[in-house]
Amino acid sequence: MNILLIGGSGTFINQIMIKLRKEGHRIYLLTGTRFKQENYERAFETYNFTYNSDCMNEIFESVKPDVTLFMGAFDSNFTWLDERRDSVRFNSSLTNILSAYSMGSYGRFIYLSSSEVYSGDYKEDIPEDTVKNSGTYRGMAFAQGEDLCQSYYESRGLDVITLRLDHMYFVPKKRSEVDGTCSNMCLSALLDGRIRANVNHRLSMIYMSDAVEYIYRMIETLAHNYQVYNISSSEEISELELARAICTADGMEDIRIEELHDWNAREVLSNRRFDEEFGIRIFHHAEEIAPKIMNDMKHHRRIFQYYDREEEPAGRRFLSKVGGFFKIIFPFIENIICFVIFYLLSGWAAESAYFTKLDFFLLYVLLFAIIHGQQQAIFSGVLSVCGHFAQEMYLKSSFEVLMDYNTYIWIAQLFILGLVVGYLRDQVHIIKSEGEEEQEFLQYRLRDMTDINQSNVRVKDVLETEIVNHNDSIGKIYSITSQLDRYLPEEVLFYAAEVISKLMNSRDVAIYSISNHDFARLSSSTSPKSRCYGHSIRYREMEELSAALEDHKIYINRSMDESYPHMASAIYEEDEIKLILMVWGIPWEQMTLGQANILTVISYLIQNAALHAERYMAALEDKRYVDGENVMETEPFATLVHSFRAAMDKDLTECALLHIIADESDYLNAGEILAKKLRQSDYIGTLEDGRLYALLANTNPDAAHIVMNRFAECGYESELVEEIVA
Repeated sequence: MNILLIGGSGTFINQIMIKLRKEGHRIYLLTGTRFKQENYERAFETYNFTYNSDCMNEIFESVKPDVTLFMGAFDSNFTWLDERRDSVRFNSSLTNILSAYSMGSYGRFIYLSSSEVYSGDYKEDIPEDTVKNSGTYRGMAFAQGEDLCQSYYESRGLDVITLRLDHMYFVPKKRSEVDGTCSNMCLSALLDGRIRANVNHRLSMIYMSDAVEYIYRMIETLAHNYQVYNISSSEEISELELARAICTADGMEDIRIEELHDWNAREVLSNRRFDEEFGIRIFHHAEEIAPKIMNDMKHHRRIFQYYDREEEPAGRRFLSKVGGFFKIIFPFIENIICFVIFYLLSGWAAESAYFTKLDFFLLYVLLFAIIHGQQQAIFSGVLSVCGHFAQEMYLKSSFEVLMDYNTYIWIAQLFILGLVVGYLRDQVHIIKSEGEEEQEFLQYRLRDMTDINQSNVRVKDVLETEIVNHNDSIGKIYSITSQLDRYLPEEVLFYAAEVISKLMNSRDVAIYSISNHDFARLSSSTSPKSRCYGHSIRYREMEELSAALEDHKIYINRSMDESYPHMASAIYEEDEIKLILMVWGIPWEQMTLGQANILTVISYLIQNAALHAERYMAALEDKRYVDGENVMETEPFATLVHSFRAAMDKDLTECALLHIIADESDYLNAGEILAKKLRQSDYIGTLEDGRLYALLANTNPDAAHIVMNRFAECGYESELVEEIVA
């Protein structure tokens, strides 16, 4: 499947990516930031876009995900240092993502919420339909995200699921990942040497790897009954018990626990709904994991003593503030300096016969209006008026200057020209800025479209390469399995094991045929390891394997139990198991859903050849045996011996050939008596020398002597043919 993961970098999202990649899914990643981050696990394609990007629709159209997983409450892009601001950004981001998702109804959408949507004292475990009542901006943001998902689920009929994780905890890799009761207690013990624990606060917790497993179940399931599920261990523990568990870590015996009695609170989510539908089995318990978290944080003490981003030095902060202030005040300083120059020029022009009519103050105002706009035009106009009055008072009294109407006409002219030119300059500057912003926006969109297009090209090239060169392509599988049609019916099962070994890249393959509904007898094998069960097993005693095969599923040994094969499949006829294919030697990382699908395809293709051979043998039953008795005719028996000998040379089976000492006239009677001492997979017949033989399938010389003793008890002596020659 194509899986679109949405979230910032961190341990949690990386574990989800590892799980999805191990199961053979194709992972696309939307980081939520325009800056590349190197601390992600490898994804098939990465999109570095913000959640509010206008290209969100193009991203969904490009990926066409079967499942979209939004990290939500566990998205590291939201630091929650300013909860009010981040809560607004969180909900706007989720709205934009859901809008883009709903445009094309791209598969399933999963939103990860947390138990922070509840706060208070609950006597019973909290079911999914309990009214949310968080008292923090962060919890309310998560609750609003749940309501938004529910509205898309109900009103639009989209497959939108909310998974509410209960106090998830894990081993943090850096200071910014310390979030939650357990890791905060460990950090307090590490830095302060004490743990503050509220005795009256009881909660339940779930470890990250368990949470990842249950999230994956929701990803791969084909159907579900509800829109909201709690994922919780439902194992109640108090803060005091958790603190005591942390103190059992190595070298932490001296940590002081401060018992608080602040408020009564019990917050335990009920996992009954998820358990009834999908099943829950908790592998990690808080009392066992908490000391390990403490030991790991203590081992990497230096990482947790400081925040991930160091504070900017005081000197640099001071220079930054001084630079900003100087940037604001510089035009005024420039204006004053220029005023002094133009004041001197105006005084000099008044004494000159050639420049008397030249108004330097007007030029000064126009200069700053053109360069800096209206603000500096007004300031330069005020300075010019002051300069003009100062010069006039050298020649006239203050009263005469104030009563001269030419002065006011000059002032009006000065400010009108300055303001008009300054206004025009500001408008030109605004139009230019808007043009640059629009150009920058279009360039930004062009870069986004280019990135998405390049991503699509890379994806197309990779998919083309995989289709052409895929080692496990349907074409290659069919071309190899179709070779079974060249073999005789007696040889199909021998070489089927060889075909499976080649396609599954395993040296250890065994094929068992079912006998009497309970027993499975070895038909062919490729190595001593594949013969570890012996020649016959009661396969129904292998409960996990038989249960999977009877449900028409591929058995995968996820627990790596040595008493089971790594993978197994079955070949059916009318819903009845006829053959069991067992494979060993598959690496853990390759025991995925994709590999299981390959084994399924192989089984179906082999099934055609195997059942065809069985029906062919049954159709020729009367022609293969003498007078319909238990003794085979010479020609088919010789062909059978030759097939076993060729398979034995390739180490695909074991067999033994016994010469039965009897008169030719007594062959049919001997065959009838001795057939009762043989298995269904053994044969009696004659060869070209006219003597009677017994062919024992999957039998070594030691086991052959047991059969010889049975023959002797019936009155027929026999001898082992050392060199089997047909």
